[in-house]
Order: sequence, then C-alpha cells, then structure tokens
Amino acid sequence: MGQLGFFVDMTSCIACKTCQIACKDKNNLEVGAIFRRVYTFEGGKFPNPWVYHLSMACNHCEDPKCVANCPTGAMVKRDDGLVVLNQDACIGCRYCVWSCPYGAPQYIEAEGRVGKCDGCADLVDQGLNPVCVDSCPMRAIEFGDIDELRKKHGGTDWVKGMPDPAITRPAITIKPKAEAIA
Repeated sequence: MGQLGFFVDMTSCIACKTCQIACKDKNNLEVGAIFRRVYTFEGGKFPNPWVYHLSMACNHCEDPKCVANCPTGAMVKRDDGLVVLNQDACIGCRYCVWSCPYGAPQYIEAEGRVGKCDGCADLVDQGLNPVCVDSCPMRAIEFGDIDELRKKHGGTDWVKGMPDPAITRPAITIKPKAEAIA
C-alpha cells in the first residue's frame, strides 16, 4: 500500500460534526482541542446564497512541514504515509503548529505539548478505519490509499479557504460543491 489519505465528499456532508465528536472522544480531548474540524463556508447574495461544509483533520501530507521543522524528531511520517507524533519526544516548542498550513497540530496547554490527528494509526494497524470514517452518518469520508481514492472519486486537493496544495502535497481528495471551486 502507498500513501494513505482521506476522501471527503462535500456534496454529502451536512455539518453534523459526528466525525469531530468521535475523534474528540477517541482521543480523550479536553475542551478546546479538536483534531478533526468541520468548517462551514457561506456566501453569495440573495437570491443565490450558498453554503458548504468541509471536514478536515491532518492531511498526512506527502511533504509534511511539521515533520521537516520538528527539532526533536517527535513528528514522524510512517511508511504508510501517516504523520504521527511521538508524545515522549515532544518538547512543546510549537514549531510544528507554526509550520502546518492546515492547523493540524495543536498545542495542548494542560499537557505542555502538541497533539494531532494520527489517522487513528492504532486502528489502521488493526485493519480498521479511523473513527471519523465509520462515525459519519452520511458516509462523506473514506480512508485508504490516496491514489486509489483519487482514481475512484476524482476530486481535488483544493477548495476555497484552503492553502495552496503545492506547499505540502496533502493526501486528500475532495468532491467539491460547485461554489467551493468557482
């Protein structure tokens, strides 16, 4: 298997935030820390308003700046492409937080260290999906080999509101709503 990544179907996401809650629960996150976020974008003018939702977490980038800029080697890119954090090696310097254009690593004040989505590496190692995937009632998130997901769904790695994908080459593909790319 190659680089693992996520497919997100914006045309199906209803912003229920079940994926966000499942992630928060699995990672036992306190108030303020959220590894998967559901963003809502709105615009247009009457009589043509628009709204779309985007569920995002760590994009397990092919060129992760958080890994490149971590002075202790706490951020690691696994052979399967998942970007994981070795909590014992993290010194809480926040270089990864500042380096990630997607805001995935987050400084957790109570711990004095960083935390982030690891793609539910423990579940993936057992052949299971990340909790965000299985919790989505609309089945708007899939996980797997990013090349296979791109072949299956097509899509894009950029929609309005996201950084330029050339910065990190995120391992995501998104089925956008028309307003998100227009």
